[in-house]
Amino acid sequence: MKIAGLQKQSVLDYPNKLSSVIFTPGCNFRCPFCHNFQIVIPDDATKISNFAKIKKFFDDRKNFLDAVVITGGEPTLHPNLPDVIKELKAMGYLVKLDSNGTNPSMLMKLLNAKLLDYIAMDVKTSLDFDKYNKAVGNVLTNEMFENVKKSISIIMNSGIDYEFRTTVVPTLVDLDDIFNIASYIKGAKKYALQKFNNENANTPELRNTKAYSKEQIETVISNITDIDNVELRGYR
Repeated sequence: MKIAGLQKQSVLDYPNKLSSVIFTPGCNFRCPFCHNFQIVIPDDATKISNFAKIKKFFDDRKNFLDAVVITGGEPTLHPNLPDVIKELKAMGYLVKLDSNGTNPSMLMKLLNAKLLDYIAMDVKTSLDFDKYNKAVGNVLTNEMFENVKKSISIIMNSGIDYEFRTTVVPTLVDLDDIFNIASYIKGAKKYALQKFNNENANTPELRNTKAYSKEQIETVISNITDIDNVELRGYR
């Protein structure tokens, strides 16, 4: 599996665990607010490695780190993802997958093989085709859209720890969208609302867009009744 980056240590990416984060290159979305856009379409300046070259790092730290988070890009686009996770699990690591939900068949493959301990799936905005298409850079197909909805169902019935999360980007996610998403994933274990960071946005338009205030998002959270565990991230 190709690797575009490695964060050697994190206390934030896997809940209550010390983890390392693997970044995979390539994605089938083109979200205008993406903060990892440099690896979405890798160019000659992107340092691409492979898992074999960093395997020793994990082997040497298996008594220090608790978990490995695999993110991207979109990791499920890599067909040998299960093989990499098998190696990590053999070393004793917990494994968390970050995904956009467009590849439910890979999710099922990983879950059926009991290779995942935690899944985080991004729900970009309301599950309305036109709104979702705009949020993912106007690349959405009907198949991809249906796959996103299938993945939500698969994850909610997976029997493992999971969360859904939305980056609350003004112009793409209005406050009513948050209620719509919460209603769609009613009963989910956790829903995280992440602050939009305009400094790292993929498009110039969004770099000039201010995030919602903490007070605005807290007001929304106080009125969500479909999910007990709603978490606010990125605000102080």
